[in-house]
Amino acid sequence: MVSEQQPILTVTLNPALDLSARVSAMQAGPKLRLSAPVWEPGGGGVNVARAIHALSGSALAWVALGGASGARHLALLHEQGVATHVFDVTGDTRQSWAITDDDDQQFRLQLPGESWTDAMAAQARIDIVAHAKGLVVLSGSQPPALSAEFTQDLVKDLGTGRAIIDTSGPALGRLIDHPLDRARPLVLRLDQAEAEALAGQSLASVADTHAFAKALRARGVAEHVCVARGADGSVLAGAGGDFHCRPPSVSVRSKVGAGDSFTGAFTLALARGTSPAEALRLGTAAAAAAVMTPGTQLCREQDVTRLTRECTLHSMGA
Repeated sequence: MVSEQQPILTVTLNPALDLSARVSAMQAGPKLRLSAPVWEPGGGGVNVARAIHALSGSALAWVALGGASGARHLALLHEQGVATHVFDVTGDTRQSWAITDDDDQQFRLQLPGESWTDAMAAQARIDIVAHAKGLVVLSGSQPPALSAEFTQDLVKDLGTGRAIIDTSGPALGRLIDHPLDRARPLVLRLDQAEAEALAGQSLASVADTHAFAKALRARGVAEHVCVARGADGSVLAGAGGDFHCRPPSVSVRSKVGAGDSFTGAFTLALARGTSPAEALRLGTAAAAAAVMTPGTQLCREQDVTRLTRECTLHSMGA
């Protein structure tokens, strides 16, 4: 792969120390004994940075960490060779669990993060902008009580064509309902459930998803709008045209990290000067590669390389 790229900063406001483990069966009552525990540093932006690192790219992970869980999270990032800038917060970094039973059903549980004060939020914005040298990926949830305007204000601070946003909840709603006249995001990515909730209806077909993404882009929500459709791939509406990329059929072991692997590969491709359409192909391959790995593991480069050749890219017009 080409090594030259522009800088990438990933931002994780509400990280988690992730545990994946197995159990024979999930049932109420008896004490459940877990096996094969694996701890990983988690959170949207952290996983994006890890995926970029796995694909031989480079990214600086800006991550808000605190307490004993935060210290362990940072140690795991260092073990994996991910460059990190820590924004110190009060309280303990949250944990999340992905427990898989013998029928390969997966149960995902998350604790809430620590709430931020207005002063912490203001300082975080200043710190993020100070470390932003190229593309900036804001991925994952927000801490409780953080203003829905935080993400939009950060996009304004960064300027046009730099922010890649993959968030949810009130922050996503704010971006959709109040598009920026200037300094709009370069990319806004949503998953199927988020898109259908915002559309107020089922997006049953690729054409439905395309119409939704195209409408958001026409309203100025972002320069490119990408909507994931799970095993059906992703749809991209952008200035260079609209595309649908479908992955090959793969054996699913865990869906954790598929979206972050997509965002990491897509961002890395853009940072290397690849067209948005080909970035969509690489992202689709990375998402498919991620579901082939167990627990909270992300994509593997050899799988992404192989699957990229097997993804089908279709133009959907301009």
